[in-house]
Parts: sequence; C-alpha cells; structure tokens
Amino acid sequence: MFAKRLAIRACALLVPLVLALAAPPAKAQVGAPPAAGQTASVPMITLQAPNLNVPASAANQFEHGDSIKSLPQILMRQFRPFDEVAPESIINPAYLRTRDGTAERLTLKQVIYLALANNPGVKAAWLGPVIAQEGVRQQNGVFDLDLQSTLDNIKTVTPITTSIETTQGLGLSDNEFDWNFSLVKILASTNGTLSLTFNNDYQATNNLTQTINPFYTPTMAVSLAQPLLRNFGWKFAVINVLLAESAQKQSQAALAQQLFDFTQRVAQEYWAVVQAEENLRVAREALRFNQDLVRQNEISVRVGTMAPLDLLEAQSAAAAAEANVYTAEAQVHNSRAALREDVMLNPRHTFIPAEIVPAEEPNPAAPVDLNEQQALEHAVLYRPSLSGMREAIRGALLQVRFQENQTLPQVNIQGQYSINSMAGGVQCGPTFGVKPGNCFNPALGSTSPNGYALPFAGGYGTALDQLFGFSYYNYAAVLSYERPIANAAARAALAQSRIEYEQLRLQYRSGLSQAVTEVQSALANLRADAARVKATHEAAGYARHALHDEQLRFRVGMATTHDLLQYQSEMVSAEGNEVQTGIDLENARVALRHADGTLLKEFGVDFQLQDPHENPWYARF
Repeated sequence: MFAKRLAIRACALLVPLVLALAAPPAKAQVGAPPAAGQTASVPMITLQAPNLNVPASAANQFEHGDSIKSLPQILMRQFRPFDEVAPESIINPAYLRTRDGTAERLTLKQVIYLALANNPGVKAAWLGPVIAQEGVRQQNGVFDLDLQSTLDNIKTVTPITTSIETTQGLGLSDNEFDWNFSLVKILASTNGTLSLTFNNDYQATNNLTQTINPFYTPTMAVSLAQPLLRNFGWKFAVINVLLAESAQKQSQAALAQQLFDFTQRVAQEYWAVVQAEENLRVAREALRFNQDLVRQNEISVRVGTMAPLDLLEAQSAAAAAEANVYTAEAQVHNSRAALREDVMLNPRHTFIPAEIVPAEEPNPAAPVDLNEQQALEHAVLYRPSLSGMREAIRGALLQVRFQENQTLPQVNIQGQYSINSMAGGVQCGPTFGVKPGNCFNPALGSTSPNGYALPFAGGYGTALDQLFGFSYYNYAAVLSYERPIANAAARAALAQSRIEYEQLRLQYRSGLSQAVTEVQSALANLRADAARVKATHEAAGYARHALHDEQLRFRVGMATTHDLLQYQSEMVSAEGNEVQTGIDLENARVALRHADGTLLKEFGVDFQLQDPHENPWYARF
C-alpha cells in the first residue's frame, strides 16, 4: 500500500519535469528485495503456534544413559573424559560460507511463530524451567530408599598365650566373613528416619576353647529416629520440595517474560524492515526528482535561460539525495539482518539463514483499544513478571515457616528393636560344675558325660530359623534434647527470612506501580500515535499540494530552483513522517499488549504455567 501510494505520488511529481531524453536504466540497488536467486516465495501456509509450555515431563528427554545397562559406557567414558569433543568447538570454514539464498514472504504472526520455534536463545531460555524441574526431582529424591551393603573378609593370626588355646602350631587363627544389608528411608510424612538392617557374620577359628566353631550370627534390626519439635510437622519434610516447586514456577514466569520481550523485539524488527524499505523508496524517488531537475537545469543553462547558480544548487541537492539513498540502503540491510537472525528460518541448515520479506503493511484503520481499566486488570492477572513475584512471595513465606520451626529445641526420640541368633559346629565343652553334662569329651578324663554342648548346632539355615523365633532380642529407647542457650543463629535466620519476605512484598508493590506506569504510558503512546497518523497524513497531503503549486510557478519562471527544492524537501520530510507514524502505531499496539501481559495471547501463542508437582512412590510415605 505504501509502495503503490509513493509510486503514484512520484509519477505525479515527475511528469511536469520529464524530458524528451530517455532516462538511463536504473542500477541494481544494494538492499533491494532478493532477486536473481533470491526470489521471495509466496506466503507460507498457516503455521501452528509453537508449544512453549514446560510440563514436568519435559525433563524426561534428558534422563538417559544413567541406567544399569549404561554402566559399561559410563565406566569407559570415566577413563577417557576428554575423548568426546563438543561440536561447537570445531570451526568449519566451509560451513561459514554457506548461505540460504531464498526468501520467504511472511506475515507478522508467521514470523513470530517461526522465531519462537527456531531461535536458539528462546530454546536456551526454555531449558531454564526444565533444569528447575530436575531440582524438584532432586528434592523428592531425598525420600528415596537408600540401599547399602557391605561384604568383607577379615583374617587374623596372633601368637597363642596359653598351651590349651590350639594344638595347630603357635598361631591363633580367626577368619571372619560379613555380608550386611540395610535400607534407610526418610519419611515424607513425619521427617523421621526409618532403618532396616540385616547383618550376617561367619567366624571360624582354631581356638580349642571356642565351644561353637565355626558359627553364624545373623542379626536383624529396625530403628526409627523421630524429631518431635525442630524439623517435625505433618508433611514438614517436603518443605524443600515445595520450595523447589515454587522456584520452578518462578523460572516458568521468567521464561514467559523472556518470551514477551523477545516477541516484542521481533515485532519491532519486522516493522523496522517495513519502515526501512519505505524510507528507501522515498529516498529513491527524491533522488529521481533531483536528477531530473539537474537535467532540466542543464538544458536551461545551455540555452541561456537560467543562471549556472541554479544548476549548482540542483546538483548539490541531487548529491545529498544520493547520499540519503546509500544511508537508507544500509538501514534496509541492517534491519533485514536483525530480523533474519532472530527468526532463524533455516531449513537448509546453513550459516546464514533465509531472508524474511514482510507481507504486511501498517494498518492505521485497525481499531484501537484504549480501555485503561481492562488493560490494568489484565496486567495484574497476566504479566509474567508479576506472576513470578507472587510465586516468589509464596516461596518466601514457606521459608519463614521453616525458619520459625528451626527456633524450636531439638527433641528427638529414637527407638530400636533387633533380633539375633547363633548356629554352627557345637563342641563338647567343660561344664565347670554349673550344669550336668550332656556330651562326652575324652579330653576331660572321664567315661561318663563330662561336658556340655550348647543347643545351637546347625548351619546358616538353622541360624535364620532361630532368628525369626524371636527368642533373642534387643531393644533400646533414647530421648535427646539440644538447644543453644541464646539460640542466636536460628533467631537471626528467622529475622532474615522475614525481612526477605517483606522485601519481596514491597518489590511486588513496586512492580505493580511499574505495571501501571507502563500500561498508562503505552495507552498514551497508542492514543497519540493514532492521532499522529491522521495528522501526518494530512500534512503530507498539504506538502504534496504545495509542491505541485510550486512546480507550476517554476515552469513559468515565477519560482527559483531554491524554492522548488525547499518545497520538495518539505514533502519528502512529510512523507517520511507519515511512514514513521504508521510504524509507531503498530509498535504502540505491540507495546500495549506487552505491558498488559496479553502479547502472546494476541498472536495466538498459548503459554500457561504448568504444575511442577510430581508424586513418585518413594515420596508418598
């Protein structure tokens, strides 16, 4: 629309100045729309809005290579940590010379969709909540069952101290095997620590005084250490999980704010390309006007109807117009490069992605929504920065509750119950006159039962059977108390958390004020730009009419070259202002949606805060 209007205006201005001489062919301009291998394609088909939500499952794709099957690979990489080279550390000169020579004609919405889907900065920001989600899983992992095991073999040979210890030389030999297992669980409900242990000991010796040799001694124990004041409360143990979930929600809000800022930037870059191209067309039309005026003045000077000073003035204006064209061409190139690199339309995976050709023009006739009350309500409800601050306040309040608990005394109760047994090779030993004999030991010098054998004969299976007979047991109960006299550290930490809580609340109030300022400023700019569009359109019309009248006076010799150039400069400035206000109006629309938190919704991009809560089986008890 702008290009067609400018072309019509240029023709109307140049017709009175067209000479009989044919104009030379126009040279290709730097910064012109792609041609000769860079032909812009037809508009793309409707694109789907990118899915930028970050569900808890988004982290699953990074949880690989850590299973039992991966242990061999992990061990191999452990001994060769520098064998793998990051691809980004390898510079490929051939790749740096690749360029996608095509161009796509796209609407603003299509450009935003592609930029949100392709831009590596957006993808990097999207990983922030994914990292925070792993933080939630890390805190849940505190409640995972911890399996521990120990296998050992200890052999000891010491000199004998009495002749009756052993008949096998002068060394007393003890050989011990242990295989122990335990499960430790922090309870998500009460923050207690529950332990289950199963220990096994096997000993063999050449000591003749050992009445059971070899022997097994299995032991099973269950214990609970439960805080009663500090670190206690129903579901108090999961407070770190709740804090991690709050941090993850804050990271989602931070991502949303980055998406808002990036979307606004892309929209501004899109309209900057439109503005730069329109400014370039205006500059080229001004150059043609001045070049035609130079040719006309050259003829007039040669026939003696014009002073050489008028020709010099026209030549100076033409040179200045040519310099303006070069500046406008550079601006077109720069604005296209900024938009191209943010959109990253790169299906061919080249170093320089495809060019973007705007398919939209400013639409001053589009309705302008100036409902301040609605915009302010939307800002409070939808602005990501305010959502993140509200979540930060909730997290700070949780931290206050935690620190309040930490000021309580540490009162813990510990209980343990264990069972044990023994079985092995029972020997007939002396009775020492305490019990009647039940076995015969020739070494004791008697023909009747002269020894006593303990009733624990058997192997490891016998020991286990006896273990669960619950005949041999142990229990313990312990109550402990601890509290610093002044409790200074805990009180200071509590005061600090309360200060941070109040600080966040004040920052939120400041954020509300900033939101109000930005919304009202955006509304004022939008209102002003809508009025400026009408005013600059009228000003451009007056400037064109004034130039037309001055051209008529110039043709009959009633106006000088200086006068004509002055009116032509004013018309170019007026048309430039008309282009600028149209772009400003479009940017003002985007700025308002950015300020009231509905920018993504305006372009059909659905971004909702996802619940990071997970409930793995080990965190349910």
